[in-house]
Amino acid sequence: MQEQLLEKAKKVLEKNWQDGFTIPCEGLYPFQWNWDSGFIALGWAHIDMEKAKSELRYLLSGQWSNGFLPHIIFHNEAETYFPGPEVHNSSLSPFASRLKTSGITQPPVLGFVLEEVYEISEQSELPFVEELYDRVFMNHSYFYENRDPHNEGLVYICHNWEAGTDNTPVWDEIWKDLDSPEYQLERRDTKHVDASNRPSNREYQHYIHLIELFKEWKYDDALIAQKCPFLIQDPLFNAMLIRSNESLIRLGTLLHKEDAVRQLEAWNKKAKKSFQTKLYDPALKAYIYFNLRAGKPMKFVSSSSFASLFAGIPSKKEATEIANKYFRNGSFSGKNSAYLLCASFNPESTNFDPKRYWRGPVWINLNWIIYHGFKRYDLEDLADQIKADTLFLLEKYGFYEYFDPRRAVHQQLDAGYGGNNFSWSAALYIDLLKNANV
Repeated sequence: MQEQLLEKAKKVLEKNWQDGFTIPCEGLYPFQWNWDSGFIALGWAHIDMEKAKSELRYLLSGQWSNGFLPHIIFHNEAETYFPGPEVHNSSLSPFASRLKTSGITQPPVLGFVLEEVYEISEQSELPFVEELYDRVFMNHSYFYENRDPHNEGLVYICHNWEAGTDNTPVWDEIWKDLDSPEYQLERRDTKHVDASNRPSNREYQHYIHLIELFKEWKYDDALIAQKCPFLIQDPLFNAMLIRSNESLIRLGTLLHKEDAVRQLEAWNKKAKKSFQTKLYDPALKAYIYFNLRAGKPMKFVSSSSFASLFAGIPSKKEATEIANKYFRNGSFSGKNSAYLLCASFNPESTNFDPKRYWRGPVWINLNWIIYHGFKRYDLEDLADQIKADTLFLLEKYGFYEYFDPRRAVHQQLDAGYGGNNFSWSAALYIDLLKNANV
């Protein structure tokens, strides 16, 4: 069965290939997305290294002159997605790319993706690593120079789409205090998938309002830091940056980039210390969020909380406590619980929704991240479990965007949620099977 599904996964990537890059999903997401392409490149690396390299080159072709890497690169024309390039109007920034892009970013995965591609190539692609290295390093420099106003090693996100976890309940308390205009939306996502599984119209109005503010400020980072109502130190985003720093340190050492390595080591030393002291809640035994605008922590536990293991932030003792509380004993999701690993939001919360996007469903990329986090701490039983649960979902339903975490409903369901033939679901299935020992 796995061999048949591997072939199907390859066909998904081939179908979504656009002569240089891969779209996440036909119709629903018709352009190139930042962290999607990172994960997609891992799948391509196993089956077509040249396409993996092209994927990353095309993504970095949209990088701004200040190192910023947008979350969407509009290489092609499409009428099936909102908001498109005319809404973002990123050309208002003096640093904008010559290509049409958005003006917001996504979790910085390229550092560790570049190292994974190098390892999958059996270390034959060091010239390719050298080709991209400085641009990925420049992206990290952008974050620490422009998004760390207190010089503490933690960077902020200024839009919920930058978190990657678009409509997580974590943001609800921000939206309730945000008086966004009631824009007339031209949403097209709900024409492709069930609207009840997507963010609400009111949520989308908040999302667009933030973009309108950024345009008013011409995407000036100083003005965004000063005025933006959404300014969050997010555990997933910062964990991805720290983990990517680690990879750039190792790759930079191979490439004899001593200055870059020293800078990355300095950033990571400060970042790991601040992540631990500021985002770890000892009472919850979890990593949480910090609202810079309000000056207070946001005490929510989501799948993003566990990305810290992938970045090697907790001590072995803390990692074991997290594993015991949230996984082995079923308070979040575990072997004896009613849920598959790993729900995107705490199933014990009244805000948990098992079907609506990032308010509860399982996402394959987060499972991949958490799987590698468990492996890093030798939590082999949990690594085996999350891998088995992930493969179960993909083998039962195919390559959907996200999945219901409730064990009981899988006796009745015959499909996942969101877009079908979703590229990173296919790519990470390939990687989980072919890269089992990494």
